[in-house]
Amino acid sequence: MKIAKNTLAVAMIASILITGGCSNTTASEVTDKEATTSEVTTLAETEAETAKTAEASVPDGCVTDGNGWYLWDENGKLTIEGRDAKGTQAVVSSGEYEASRAGIEILKAGGNAIDAAVAISFAIGVAEPNASGIGGGGFMLIRSEDGTSAFVNFREKAPANASPAMWVLDSEGHVQGNEKAVGGKSVGVPGTVRGMEYAFNKFGSGNVTWKQVLEPAIRLAEAGITVTPSLYDAMFGAYDLMTQYPELGEIYLDDMGFPYEAGNTLSNEDLAKTLQLIAEEGASVFYEGEIADAIVESVNAYNGLITKEDLYSYQVEVLEASSGTYRGYQILSSPLPSSGGAHVIEALNILENFDMSENTDEALRTHRMTEAFKMCFRDRSEFMGDPAYTKVPIEGILSKERAKVLADSIDDQKADNFEMVDPWIYEHEDTTHFSVADAKGNIVSVTQTINGAFGSKVVADGYGFVLNNELNDFSADPDSPNAVAGGKTPLSSMSPTIVLKEDGSPFMVLGSPGSTKIITAVTEVIVNVIDRGMSLQEAINAPRFYSDTSGNVQCESRLSGQVQKYLQDAGNELSISSEYDKSQGAVNAVLYGDDGLLYGGADPRRDGKALGY
Repeated sequence: MKIAKNTLAVAMIASILITGGCSNTTASEVTDKEATTSEVTTLAETEAETAKTAEASVPDGCVTDGNGWYLWDENGKLTIEGRDAKGTQAVVSSGEYEASRAGIEILKAGGNAIDAAVAISFAIGVAEPNASGIGGGGFMLIRSEDGTSAFVNFREKAPANASPAMWVLDSEGHVQGNEKAVGGKSVGVPGTVRGMEYAFNKFGSGNVTWKQVLEPAIRLAEAGITVTPSLYDAMFGAYDLMTQYPELGEIYLDDMGFPYEAGNTLSNEDLAKTLQLIAEEGASVFYEGEIADAIVESVNAYNGLITKEDLYSYQVEVLEASSGTYRGYQILSSPLPSSGGAHVIEALNILENFDMSENTDEALRTHRMTEAFKMCFRDRSEFMGDPAYTKVPIEGILSKERAKVLADSIDDQKADNFEMVDPWIYEHEDTTHFSVADAKGNIVSVTQTINGAFGSKVVADGYGFVLNNELNDFSADPDSPNAVAGGKTPLSSMSPTIVLKEDGSPFMVLGSPGSTKIITAVTEVIVNVIDRGMSLQEAINAPRFYSDTSGNVQCESRLSGQVQKYLQDAGNELSISSEYDKSQGAVNAVLYGDDGLLYGGADPRRDGKALGY
């Protein structure tokens, strides 16, 4: 019966998108056609008809900016063009148009980039509930106009009672069932609300109130979001689990028991109520009050371990960003417990030893990048974990001397023909990302998540938000440096990144969702801009590829046949995906142009849109 329901849902969505989707026909084209059929049409009548047609060319249920840009076309395909933006005062780029609008609203009200980022964080949790929300956590990298930087860690933590013994392993060391990925035993203590409150109080402008930065999200939850093809796909993929977790199904399944279709409006009154409580009472109501009670009750109803003490004790950490250089540019990115920033810098350190410009053969350039990525992921699996629990040779991993040795070991004709270089001797996951930059030089890069699509599938009953499944990011191996332990932060690949010019002035801010593909997506965009001279949007759109320790290179079908053959001849196995593969990340970025303008780029692989003013 579930298969039949899914089939019916597919048929219904196909019908709606074909008959009622966005049209690429412009108002002027329609008007011209109509004018030729009537010799008596007056100028006034023509102008009236033009206005009418322009209004009618915006079909119900299609995300549009009202200026000719539509998120998807009449066939339900996400549009490639029109994702970028520019501005003189500020630019934001996020994974959802409505979230970007929230950021612009706060900036125009007098807020700075940090205020806008907080507003985006809450709004995108409403607009992209499969990937983000107040039931999760993440990282915020800030570079203030005075030149100081801070890394705010609001990543989820394991409950105090968590241990490897909470999961039953089979004979091969794999967790039995799926309780590591869904249900109560997958839920970490969420950090987003406390993280946003901290950032707002510490780094905000003081020109807008806490209630103001939450208002766009509250309005969006009350009025409802437009279901995009991306969100529909996520709901469709989670359909079976929505029937197993009825509190989740109550939100994301319609009255007929199907996922809401693309173009439908999906409101969430419970979430609006929750956000209103946070606006009025601050983070304390989430970590100590009635919302905390709901979290504990709901998680433990599905065999979880979270207690009120876990929530009450949660603290934001402010860390020093990982830092490095690339061809004279300064790179700031995430420190441990995220490995992402370290490996972005490590990959760039290796690639700095090669000519990566357009003058280099594309196939050779791509081969060297895939080999560098493999080296980084080998280090990730071997050494990385929460530094509070595991000693990590981070200085060695970030060492340019070691990177030179690794680069020299790359065989230009053969894959995987390199040796491990001990970093100790050089010692001295669905997610979302948004970037904000203002003309004063305030820059914010935020990557936040609930981990898997709709996280643990556990909803804080009556409060409308999904709780994360972040404990799935721990290793089930008790001997792993990333083994679960009470209070421990799971290893992450999130890599919010800021690039500065040699003199310290701002150049670019970027990041991406995509689990381990975050690292490769961010690195590729940096190389595309700095080495290959691409515009920001060109760099984001360029064909993407990914490699790790598996020996398999995953690449989009747009990667040239010559490059694919080179990689195969070198000994790689290739997995070819679609032209724009959403699993290859979704970079949202802002660049400071030499002309004094700010340029935003958003990834067409998902729902991203940049806005500026």
